[in-house]
Amino acid sequence: MTSDTRKNVIIIGAGAAGQFCAIECARRGRSVLVLDHGPRTGAKIRISGGGRCNFTNRHVSPANYHSRNPHFCKSALARFTPRDILSLVEKHHIAYYEKDAGQIFCARSSRDIVAMLEQECARAGVEMRLSCPLSDVAREEGFFVTTKQGVFRSDALVIATGGPSYPALGASGFGLDVARQFGLTVVPPRPALVPFVFSARDQKVFHELAGISLDAAVSCDVKCFRGSILFTHRGLSGPAALQASLYWTPGEPLVIDLLPGTDVLEVLAAKRRSRMELRNLLAGHLPKRFAEAWCDQMVTSKPLDQTSDRELKETALRLHAWKVLPKGTEGYATAEVTAGGVDTDELSSKTMEVKRVPGLYFIGEVVDVTGELGGYNLHWAWASGFAAGQFA
Repeated sequence: MTSDTRKNVIIIGAGAAGQFCAIECARRGRSVLVLDHGPRTGAKIRISGGGRCNFTNRHVSPANYHSRNPHFCKSALARFTPRDILSLVEKHHIAYYEKDAGQIFCARSSRDIVAMLEQECARAGVEMRLSCPLSDVAREEGFFVTTKQGVFRSDALVIATGGPSYPALGASGFGLDVARQFGLTVVPPRPALVPFVFSARDQKVFHELAGISLDAAVSCDVKCFRGSILFTHRGLSGPAALQASLYWTPGEPLVIDLLPGTDVLEVLAAKRRSRMELRNLLAGHLPKRFAEAWCDQMVTSKPLDQTSDRELKETALRLHAWKVLPKGTEGYATAEVTAGGVDTDELSSKTMEVKRVPGLYFIGEVVDVTGELGGYNLHWAWASGFAAGQFA
């Protein structure tokens, strides 16, 4: 087998993880080639954070990541912290600001982060080939990558392709196919940080509430997320719902506290002798249209002075634990990330190298490490790319 070009390292994927790894490899004096089928670098970075790029979180910790092995991410996160990426951003004079819960965004545009990575790659001597579709990866005294621009050979191969989420940006399961080709175990991928779709019954009831949002606490499995939920034409979105989707198992209900931090029974009891109807009382605490639709489905709305103590307690319980059984999610088309991926048991947590295939590395979203909403996934891209970049 012959090749057109030989490098020390080939990295497949010109996203956050791939470019960051390339920078670190090249700084060590390695010759590096980055290949990507798309026409531009950082496709997902460009749309991150509504175009402002939530590029890290002040409070990054292993507890913010979902994986079959919750300990795997600890090594990489310990070696590349939020302060490390902030230092690089500051070096490039990129203004940023902090939002709720430690989320850090670009003050101007996500394009600033894209430009920073491209400049660092160029400065380090990384060769970048875009619009370069791949057709085959093989291993024979190194690695061979066959593309429309030729066949390239390397000593080390890094897979930084991401997952199938956002196929409109060209995302695919290519990296997972490579993992399977080399006999690696893959945790079944699924869309995550994604809106829920109502059952037919709930959609009929609530679809007219599209656009309404409210503060709630959404529980799923052992996790509970406080934040906004947004009614859509198809189901539920908003930060708290998206967070819950990372931990949701199909067939399980979401348990939603519609008035977190409020003692609903106390509120109801205070109006115990009033002729006010429940729906009107709730309209003072929840969006009116939602309060009316919810009451129509969940309780009998009648004057509070005609409501028994038992009915008041049941109403309070339902408001604090409204159970919604989703039909499913909107899928990869709108998912912010792909959960699952290359099983971490296959990789070294220190180097991200495949234990059974020396020279082969997997980083970023393609690995079974998925962050919660709030900059955690981009930080995992930096941290895992940095880790592999020290060794590839």
